[in-house]
Amino acid sequence: MADNRIVRKALQRYWRLSRGLTMGTQGIVLDDERRVLLVRHGYRAGWHFPGGGVEKNETVITALTRELHEEAGVVVEGTPELLGIYANFRVFPNDHVVVYVVRRWQRPIVPAPSFEIQEQGFFPIDALPEATVGPARRRLTELIEGKPRDPAW
Repeated sequence: MADNRIVRKALQRYWRLSRGLTMGTQGIVLDDERRVLLVRHGYRAGWHFPGGGVEKNETVITALTRELHEEAGVVVEGTPELLGIYANFRVFPNDHVVVYVVRRWQRPIVPAPSFEIQEQGFFPIDALPEATVGPARRRLTELIEGKPRDPAW
């Protein structure tokens, strides 16, 4: 029995090294006026959905909930709707982004600007800031217009 455990642990370590996977999550936070929440980071260009990396021993939903609260003061209510899982291989091999739609939420506070999140705001879906990144525009098109989902971020 102990030998099986040792073999299993060794295989798991090998798989982590040979099949490394990184995962992030982002939320499409919609308000009652059909506006979407976008953030502008201090370390990368453009407007993005709020979100971030899934940490060790953290579920994707837990990471989403944490990131939305940290970056935008959003407290998720209920269960977000899974939009899709997208391959982000251009940025990092084996990187994936899990995108959820968040329709039920509260925002008791709006965090002050910081290095990580310099600006944030709700924008009409048909009047996004010019610098909104392509992946965010594509996800909104998939969601709002029912376009087929592209597996690439």
